Amino acid sequence: MSKALVCSCEDVTVSDVKHAVSRGFCDVESVKRYTGFGTGICQGKNCLSAVASLLEREKALKADAVVPFTPRPPLYPTELRVLASAPVDESQPPVGGVPQELEHFASALRPEGSVPAKAKVVIIGGGIMGLALAYNLALRGETDVVVLERGYLCAGASGRNGGGVRMQWGTPALIELAKRSIDLMKDFARDLGVNVWLRQGGYIFLAKRKDVAERLERNAVLHNKYGVPTRIITPDAARDIVPGLTMKDCLTAAYNPEDGVIFPWAFLWGYAQGCQKRGIKVETYTQVTGFETSNGQVRKVKTDRGDIACDTVVLAAGAWSPEVAKLVGVQLPNEPHRHEILSTEPLKPFLAPLVSVLDTGLYFSQSMRGEIVGGMGDPLEPSGLNMGSTLRFVKRFAEALIEQMPQVGSVKVLRQWAGCYDVTPDNNPVLGRTPGLDNLLQMSGFVGHGFMMAPAVAERMAQWMTRNESDELFTRFNLRRFAEGKLEREDMIIG
Repeated sequence: MSKALVCSCEDVTVSDVKHAVSRGFCDVESVKRYTGFGTGICQGKNCLSAVASLLEREKALKADAVVPFTPRPPLYPTELRVLASAPVDESQPPVGGVPQELEHFASALRPEGSVPAKAKVVIIGGGIMGLALAYNLALRGETDVVVLERGYLCAGASGRNGGGVRMQWGTPALIELAKRSIDLMKDFARDLGVNVWLRQGGYIFLAKRKDVAERLERNAVLHNKYGVPTRIITPDAARDIVPGLTMKDCLTAAYNPEDGVIFPWAFLWGYAQGCQKRGIKVETYTQVTGFETSNGQVRKVKTDRGDIACDTVVLAAGAWSPEVAKLVGVQLPNEPHRHEILSTEPLKPFLAPLVSVLDTGLYFSQSMRGEIVGGMGDPLEPSGLNMGSTLRFVKRFAEALIEQMPQVGSVKVLRQWAGCYDVTPDNNPVLGRTPGLDNLLQMSGFVGHGFMMAPAVAERMAQWMTRNESDELFTRFNLRRFAEGKLEREDMIIG
């Protein structure tokens, strides 16, 4: 076993890379997420070529498939207070970013050979929803399942979020789903053998406006009714929990000590490995190109690696779900919206809860490695599948963070990235059968909180699919509700 370092920032060795290859993670992006190389101060500048060389030497991929990832701004560690002073016209909508296109994967990355010619269930989308559903189907004896992922695992929103998991929601359905999800996360390491670093440090929501404060108070009553110990606290009490918070312009706060954060990548790897151990095929770098239908049923899923005849199709492609649905003539109400996020250099532990200013969409927490990880919504962000990183975001985020925690102004930002929320008109998901195509099941539209809902939603959906019993979750959030005007708006959305 070699202890030679490949990535000195993150202590990744030659053996770590070889281990990733042995587990089937052969391309640069997958190895980055499996080992953590390239996520430190150098952003891969010092280690990328070494890892690419190792992949070629290990014959993990053909030479033209070793495509490097693109470092994002800031290209050098930069203090938050410097970024906060960047000359950006905030009156203009955000456009572009670096890099703008991340979804055109090299054809050389596509696995050799065809996909299975037939499967009982085809799940489109290898994110947390699709993989959690496949794993839960396997637990119930259904292993004739193929999961199709257009890129590498963690390429979409599941690998790009801040890892927050909370029970503070505005509707009973989401409160109960979140509670069950966090219970399942507590047992994840025991059940799937992967430590997802769940840390229940709580969530503090801050409110600046009166209407937002009233929303927090109203929701806290609802939380208590469903056994969630949220309490409304004063600005002084919030500062006792998070020393250094200025609480500038804040009227009140809501605090639930049982909310928390986990590490997203490990969560996805755990489900993926759990699927593969049970015989489920996870086909990466495989693009859905169309469908074959007859008599109100989907008969085949067409891909760039062949067709799959199937009994049931589940659409769990997140922000890409509307694009895929169009291939079979189904119009979904979802719209993709970019959300940006960043990570700083690691600090000694000082921040237990995730803090969010609900009015502005600012949120930040401290990871188990000590980094401040946070993001912020942008009301001017246009809809579209854009995962580019912008200077505008880091300026707005740095300003808002320093307003609440001025002592972190000298902390340096190391990395910045973006993902897409899958936004529906009422901020609730699209679940259940598709009108006119009975065996096409919808599992999308989670508006940035699918990651934390996945364990419970997948559990319920697998039970519903295998037992053929009714479940109000899949009628309450059915696609029909948009045509019938039966919307149930969720108002605890960050961003």
